[in-house]
Amino acid sequence: MEVNRVDFYIGLSLAVSSSAFIGASFILKKKGLLRLAGKGSMRAGQGGYAYLKEWLWWAGLISMGTGEAANFAAYAFAPATLVTPLGALSVLVSAVLSSYFLNERLNVHGKIGCLLCVLGSTVMVIHAPQEEEVASLSAMAEKLRDPGFIVFAVCVVGSSLVLIFAVAPRFGQKNVLVYILICSVIGSLSVSCVKGLGIGIKELFAGTAVLKEPLFWSLVLCLAVCISVQLNYLNKALDIFNTSLVTPIYYVFFTTSVMACSAILFKEWLRMTIDGAVGTISGFLTIILGIFLLHAFKDITFSCDSLPLYLRKGPEGFPWGHRPYVALPSHETQAEDDNQLPREGSSKGGWGTHQRTP
Repeated sequence: MEVNRVDFYIGLSLAVSSSAFIGASFILKKKGLLRLAGKGSMRAGQGGYAYLKEWLWWAGLISMGTGEAANFAAYAFAPATLVTPLGALSVLVSAVLSSYFLNERLNVHGKIGCLLCVLGSTVMVIHAPQEEEVASLSAMAEKLRDPGFIVFAVCVVGSSLVLIFAVAPRFGQKNVLVYILICSVIGSLSVSCVKGLGIGIKELFAGTAVLKEPLFWSLVLCLAVCISVQLNYLNKALDIFNTSLVTPIYYVFFTTSVMACSAILFKEWLRMTIDGAVGTISGFLTIILGIFLLHAFKDITFSCDSLPLYLRKGPEGFPWGHRPYVALPSHETQAEDDNQLPREGSSKGGWGTHQRTP
């Protein structure tokens, strides 16, 4: 049990550091590209490759590689139910650093979203399962032969083929969910492959001859195929639709698919108490809300200075110049007005302003 707790905290540290490195990599790359644009070099979007000579861009690439390696290693120590949702922290790190180093304004919605991401991640860490059954490739092979996972994998592959060959050609250009669903369901299998490879690499360092195992190379091949499909359709989604729309939706669907796959393959949820399961789901939903606030309202100019605006009175003495509410006339009042208007209008020689006598 003590070893499992040590592995849990190692995986947690790797997942958090992965988010920090990946979040910082976006800022470093962006700074490098902005420096090149200031020098008048041909931009990457125009087909230029001048960024290959910019050390800041290379620092960002190294930072991203380090973060991805740490994320890969985290799956070998901690449950996927914990590691995958913590990827949202990279969005938080990127948002906070961009406000300081790229002069991008982080409005109130963004700050609240960052706070919700931190709170949700903390709740998930507290309630995540800290025991891990799979400690070797042989145990992983037993899990992969489970009938429940076989049915899940067949459903994932079948639904992906339907989406790729039947749905995507017709609706992929119109509906953002098509490409994202393909990436998400395939991503659940890729995370399972990463989990198995991480366990195999950990065994390799312990002296076990895992390179002779067919399962190890099968996982490598499956991971390569899954990542290729993911990158292809994620790039299509980003090319067609707004990034602020793709990022939160992809995070929600991808993380949900991974958690479902983890629940079926590793059965981590069976070892959780009711309050632990509720806490994990609540933390995940809190992160989703934070990601939504970060992206959905990032272009809206809304700061703390505009919060007390409702206290400022307009020219008529009411907030924003609104008039006080008045009661709407009832059916009886309208009928009475209709009867009185012609008489008063005819006595004055026209349709005058109606004034009702008490």
